[in-house]
Amino acid sequence: MPPSKPTIGILTGGGDCPGLNAVIRAAVKSALRLGYDCVGFLKGYEGLVDPVAYMPLDLTNTANILLQGGTILGSTNKGRFSALVGESTRVRIDPQLLAAAGETVRQLGISGLICIGGDGSLAIAQQLHEHGIPVVGVPKTIDNDLGCTAFTFGFDSAVACATDALDRLHTTAASHERIMVLEVMGRHAGWIALHAGIAGGGDVILIPEIPWTFENVCQKVLDREREGKRFTLIVVAEGARLPDGGLVHDGGGKGALGAGVVERRQVKLGGVGEIVANEVAGRLKREVRALVLGHLQRGGTPTAFDRVLATQFGAHAVRLVHEGRFGQMVCYRPPDIASVAISQAITTPATVDPAHSAVQAARALGISFGDGVDASPFGP
Repeated sequence: MPPSKPTIGILTGGGDCPGLNAVIRAAVKSALRLGYDCVGFLKGYEGLVDPVAYMPLDLTNTANILLQGGTILGSTNKGRFSALVGESTRVRIDPQLLAAAGETVRQLGISGLICIGGDGSLAIAQQLHEHGIPVVGVPKTIDNDLGCTAFTFGFDSAVACATDALDRLHTTAASHERIMVLEVMGRHAGWIALHAGIAGGGDVILIPEIPWTFENVCQKVLDREREGKRFTLIVVAEGARLPDGGLVHDGGGKGALGAGVVERRQVKLGGVGEIVANEVAGRLKREVRALVLGHLQRGGTPTAFDRVLATQFGAHAVRLVHEGRFGQMVCYRPPDIASVAISQAITTPATVDPAHSAVQAARALGISFGDGVDASPFGP
């Protein structure tokens, strides 16, 4: 039998990131104050179906998780509910799975299901909503590439990690007069590379949204040497395409996808930093080192900004459930927390505009984007 009190369900889908537990904690505390019970589904959407895997959430088991990375509910970006990013608005979930999820929601008496995830996970949430399941979305991705929200939680923590790495690389690069290449995450958006590159004093930032050439990268190194600076920090987003348009991936051996390839989760991005390092070393006959930061960006304690943002998202997600505003995703529109249709958010990717104010500021400081554009203050 359904529980006597209305219940809110919570799940975390897709990759983990700092701040997930802060959302869970805020949602539980807010819901309990409104008279709801809470249950958390384990391992993302898989917990909704047979065998159903869930746990009650209360003030005891959500205490002291505000600063804890990852998610106490577990997550997965594989399994029967998997949806391809970029393809997710077209890939349909098996109707039998949707029906099974709906039956679980009915049996547990769930008044609203809070789904925390990125574009792929929220595309699944949209299909649950279309199936009649009362769903509310919370945007989560370190890549900050989800549309309709200024920031997603997890992004600031990832930038802090990448910035710390650049701070550390700066000292060793200066000591040994080396060129250091740092590859960061971000998929097909350059937000992490852009923000960390600026915050960490990078000299070259290569992102997917701005075409670049090896000649321009090498020219920046030579320009610095003429200024008496014998080291260079290069930040490369994992999704930065090579000058020929190829997208570097790791599939048990590095390769380059042609410019026309659009699949996003069918390949694992990675390796462009090593290619940049080898090419620059060969062209300039300089010592170059490459570092792939990888999953370090996903782990660890969330920053204060991410804790506050995640807490607001969790509380406002409960508000949406309480007001019956299903099919909506909470979003950050400074200085306010608002909401937008999930369907709109997953079809409006957020990538770096080459004319973005942060790009202009970087150019004004003399940071190169490898495109040969003059770095005069507030140039194009």
